[in-house]
Amino acid sequence: PARGIRRSRTASDPDMTPPAAGSEKVRTYRYYEFVMVAFVTILICSNLIGPAKIAQIDAPVLGVLTFGAGVLFFPISYVFGDILTEVYGYARSRRVIWAGFAGLAFASFMAYVVVALPPAPFWQNQAAYETAFGSTWRIALASLVAFSCGEFVNSFVLAKMKLLTQGRWLWTRTIGSTIFGEGVDSLLFYPLAFYGTGIIPDDKLPMVMLAQFVTKVGVEVLFTPVTYKIVGWLKKAENEDYYDRDTNFTPFSLKT
Repeated sequence: PARGIRRSRTASDPDMTPPAAGSEKVRTYRYYEFVMVAFVTILICSNLIGPAKIAQIDAPVLGVLTFGAGVLFFPISYVFGDILTEVYGYARSRRVIWAGFAGLAFASFMAYVVVALPPAPFWQNQAAYETAFGSTWRIALASLVAFSCGEFVNSFVLAKMKLLTQGRWLWTRTIGSTIFGEGVDSLLFYPLAFYGTGIIPDDKLPMVMLAQFVTKVGVEVLFTPVTYKIVGWLKKAENEDYYDRDTNFTPFSLKT
């Protein structure tokens, strides 16, 4: 299959011997799996733990802000998505996105089963448990659809912007790809999960979507210096800086 091109190692390097046909060695990495675990962990925790609590703070200048607690942590998954695509390329980021999808789907299914189990007569915490971990099938499905679409858009845009900018101006593609990815996520999730339910009035959905979108992109902007540090360190440690020039960008594949 066609592959992207790495800046750090190419077949034209004088110290590299071209592999025999059919004998290409699969590249291994020291930290790829750790970045994947961090991505999946943050994704599941922010979707399973965060949404149950609505927080309110009185911020200077901005005034009183009301938001779902998960919104503070979910954007960090996009930070790791940016790091994965920037360093390892779209195809390996795609594998991590599907791993996150599987983990989130299982967590949602497990939460549904555990909440549905009849409580023991002496256990008085069922109502609190349902509040914390219970969600309708519609919200769970909307979360899965919005996550997968948003992450694939984020990774695709970043990979294409990397080619367009020739690897310069990392901040433009981390923030730019997040604007597209989080935009798709918010546009899909809130209507699919809440439109017509009465949980959030239909006329208030655009305002809620905009507030969540701005907050998520703001978190990405704040994490830009951290992203620079991690990307720079990983590129050096892995001897990798992947360019997706010949990548097959279909989301429905696990090939690298």
